[in-house]
Amino acid sequence: MSETLRRSTEAEVINRLVVRFAGDSGDGMQLTGDRFTSVSAAFGNDLSTLPDFPAEIRAPAGTINGVSSFQVHISDHDITTPGDEPNVLVAMNPAALRADLHRLEIGGTIIANEDAFDERNLEKVGYATNPLEDDSLANYRVIAVPMSSLTKEACAPLGVKPRDAERSKNFFALGLVSWMYSRPLEPTVEWLEAKFADKETVREANRAALLAGHSFGETTEAVGHRYEVNPAQMPPGEYTNVTGNTALAWGLVAAGQLAKLPVTLGSYPITPASDILHELSRHKNFGVRTVQAEDEIAAAGMALGAAFAGHLGVTTTSGPGVALKSETISLAVATELPMLIVDIQRGGPSTGLPTKTEAADLNIAMFGRHGEAPLPIVASYSPVHCFYAAIEAARIALIYRTPVILLSDGYLANGSEPWRVPDPAELPTIPVEFTTEHNHVNDDGSTEFWPFLRDPDTLARPWAIPGTPGLMHRIGGLEKADGTGNIDYTPENHEKMVQLRAAKISRIADDLAPTEIQGDPDAEICILGWGSTWAAIDSAVQRRRRAGEKVAWVHLMHLSPLPNDLGDILRRYRTVLVPELNSGQLTRIVRAEYLIDATAISKVAGLPFTAREIEHHIEEASR
Repeated sequence: MSETLRRSTEAEVINRLVVRFAGDSGDGMQLTGDRFTSVSAAFGNDLSTLPDFPAEIRAPAGTINGVSSFQVHISDHDITTPGDEPNVLVAMNPAALRADLHRLEIGGTIIANEDAFDERNLEKVGYATNPLEDDSLANYRVIAVPMSSLTKEACAPLGVKPRDAERSKNFFALGLVSWMYSRPLEPTVEWLEAKFADKETVREANRAALLAGHSFGETTEAVGHRYEVNPAQMPPGEYTNVTGNTALAWGLVAAGQLAKLPVTLGSYPITPASDILHELSRHKNFGVRTVQAEDEIAAAGMALGAAFAGHLGVTTTSGPGVALKSETISLAVATELPMLIVDIQRGGPSTGLPTKTEAADLNIAMFGRHGEAPLPIVASYSPVHCFYAAIEAARIALIYRTPVILLSDGYLANGSEPWRVPDPAELPTIPVEFTTEHNHVNDDGSTEFWPFLRDPDTLARPWAIPGTPGLMHRIGGLEKADGTGNIDYTPENHEKMVQLRAAKISRIADDLAPTEIQGDPDAEICILGWGSTWAAIDSAVQRRRRAGEKVAWVHLMHLSPLPNDLGDILRRYRTVLVPELNSGQLTRIVRAEYLIDATAISKVAGLPFTAREIEHHIEEASR
């Protein structure tokens, strides 16, 4: 190994670091951040990430709307958020600096590609003068580096054209930051060799840029000395770095194995859910079948048809797709078949903010069907938890014979964290029994199959695979009689069936573990959270408790039905605060259900909460 790849100076140890890589959507910032994250994960740091994509596929280059960012928080201790404020901002052009400077902590470090700060690019974002040369950045440490020209110079001996060489400047930035914060280069070099094994010029150009950036840090006095974040102390086990969408896909695979059922996914590509389709398509060896449908309605029909045939039927989408699937979901409620609808929420309404996060689909999940059509709703709260939430949603669907909506969001889908891979023995069993014989004895002693003869404990109807001898039966959207399944839309039967379907969903609450109260049960303030607010709430509650303030916290995974003990718990507290990435949807449900004066903390900016935002509201409420 070349000496360029070895440490050359003693590093100052720090306990955490937040770096934000920012540039045009074509500058490779997501790849750069991902590589920095992967190396840090292999090094043993705890971490949390926040990819931030432009909402437009081809936003104009050099504009604020075209900025793509990737924030990563690494530490030597347990963390849950990608950090409120970056310590370091890598700005590949003026637009990146303009878009993200306000996030950087005062006194933080700016690493800027000074080659991009020309008159044309400065004009595009409204800089009258070059901020790298005036006094506007006096509150920060500025390291101006000619990344583009140094990358071209490093790639010239390889015969790479200057325009092609400049595409590797993101690896120059990665090499420089890796030197500054003692990240080993070997894993990235090995990744380049594998990724571009058949593209020698690209591989060698990126490698040369990486080493040039590392050497620049090592030899230039302007950069200063190095820092290092030691590995975190974590429970022993096998770890991998996982995004929420990948974890969710693996959870669906695991659910199929636990239930001993094939998994069939019908999906139409939509941001930010498409990665689940891509990941599941790799796991045919586990009995997973994936179909890219022609539209959202067809995808839902495929999932419901698979459920009718005895599979774990799944469809994945985002908010606009849930709206299109609503009729089929209503049909699944009527037919009482197990089906998973995975909604990776994004900013809305309509096309809205395709690449930005939001959690504003609770209303449509709860009420977005015609008629009385209640169903269970499960919400994941961290990238790793997406795995377990998928298993729980599948367990409920299969045991209670009902469609289930599983909520995640763009922040969880694209964010990542280390995950200790569980022992399969630690996972819950999902017992599934198909009906294979007649289940009803008539008055004359004859037997027949009744498709709506319910289990006395769960109220679930039997599940008979089509084609099972003697078990021919009819299902569909017309109202059925309980037991026989014959069409019956008399007023009395319809009311009975509406009540039975609702009672079945309500009975799921009896199957839930007691609600856990974190923090101080004897506090006067309780934070009620759901979904991806978990990370920021966790950090905010810890900060206030370290400051000597008592705070309780309840975080919900089951949003329908709500836990049986939730109302009694919330009534204990003088103040209940509900942080939500919407305009207060759970808040309204809780106020209506329990008649408590819950207060919404709303954010609909396309970004997750910071811990400081929630901490501020706790402080205000305690006065």
